[in-house]
Amino acid sequence: MTHVLIVGSGPTGLTLAIELARRGVDLRIVERSAEPPTGVRGKGLQPRTLEVFDDLGVIDEILATGSGYPGIRSYKGEQIVWEGRMDEPKEPSPGIPYPNLIMQPQWRTERILRDRLAELGHRVEFGTEVTGFEQDEQGVTATLGGGETVRCAYLVGADGGRSTIRKQLGVGFAGETYESERMLLADVKTGDLDRDHWHLWGSMEEQVMYFGLCPLPNTDVFQLVAPYTGEDDLRALVTRHAPHVHLDEILWRSDYRANVRMAERFRVGRVFLAGDAAHVHSPAGGQGLNTGVQDAYNLAWKLAAGSAALIDTYEDERMAVAAHVLGLSTRLHRERDIERGDDTNQLDLAYLGSALSVGERGGERLGTLFDEQRGTHFLLLGATGREYGDGIRVLPPLDGQEGVILVRPDGYIGYHGDESGLSAYLSGFGIDAPLTRASS
Repeated sequence: MTHVLIVGSGPTGLTLAIELARRGVDLRIVERSAEPPTGVRGKGLQPRTLEVFDDLGVIDEILATGSGYPGIRSYKGEQIVWEGRMDEPKEPSPGIPYPNLIMQPQWRTERILRDRLAELGHRVEFGTEVTGFEQDEQGVTATLGGGETVRCAYLVGADGGRSTIRKQLGVGFAGETYESERMLLADVKTGDLDRDHWHLWGSMEEQVMYFGLCPLPNTDVFQLVAPYTGEDDLRALVTRHAPHVHLDEILWRSDYRANVRMAERFRVGRVFLAGDAAHVHSPAGGQGLNTGVQDAYNLAWKLAAGSAALIDTYEDERMAVAAHVLGLSTRLHRERDIERGDDTNQLDLAYLGSALSVGERGGERLGTLFDEQRGTHFLLLGATGREYGDGIRVLPPLDGQEGVILVRPDGYIGYHGDESGLSAYLSGFGIDAPLTRASS
């Protein structure tokens, strides 16, 4: 029996698959589309996501093929009327090794993640749709498009905002679709603009944008973003506002309505929702893709451990985060705020109040010892007593640390307190024995 069946092969599904594969969990990942996507949708990778990608073993290629965001140049016709940046580049520090937002076309992010998954012995099954499923106390039986049935312990719907898994679960998707705010995306080529700036036409003072052309790193392509007015002639749209810019080629285009929605549940029995299947955001602030990666990073180690008490914490932890991030991205969308920084980098997100977070620092991101965290194990800082399982790496305490600190595999503090209470915490969440098989 397959332990986990993942439906959807975007960044969320791929992150989940890699995390499970690193732990030796039997999995399948299926994708309804016949081939990988080519168009650019999400392109911003936040600092917290870069920390996750470091742990997954893909950060070197992500950084080598991506770039920081360029400066912004705003025009009226051919005249430059404003220049600035979304944020000022920062230097790495011990607590924030990746301080800057990285631009990386989503198709390339997915390709890098697929390659890493292949190194771990698994591949996406393209052209494979889940047409139905039933669950019972022991597992889930899913039916694929070709008539094959798959028996699995857990099923995860990471199949996007129009998720068939969510719909088949009957889970509501509360929120709002901004019917009057349709946007146009396109991948285009032009030789009339430099590739050192993000070029915008409109009024920065009045926060009105006609369109923007952003150079995508290590390509000869620009991403065009504009309000959709029903006009299908992209070349005419560009020429009307910027007569000196001519599109040489249109590679891909799509239009969409801004959505702000969240599922009423992230779990029904043995079936889970993650990424856009659980929450969709406006594009403002670059939060959607990144929040989905964090969903997967939270869920994977819990499914691998198999402890019911651990798995029960997924919905509570991630729904609270998703609600917060939806509020942030909605505010940025309404205010047309292009600045980025501490509010959007996801470094301050925490699991305060979770049943899994105990003690003064319980639920916080550790924010140090990144080399020591890399892998699938827990870190235990400052322990002096009993022996712990192979999946728990014991290290000396931090400077000034009081009590012991147990750091979860996803980098957040689970337990902070006296070592005498640690055994009860570990056994209460089934952490001690099930993770002794963990490896890097």
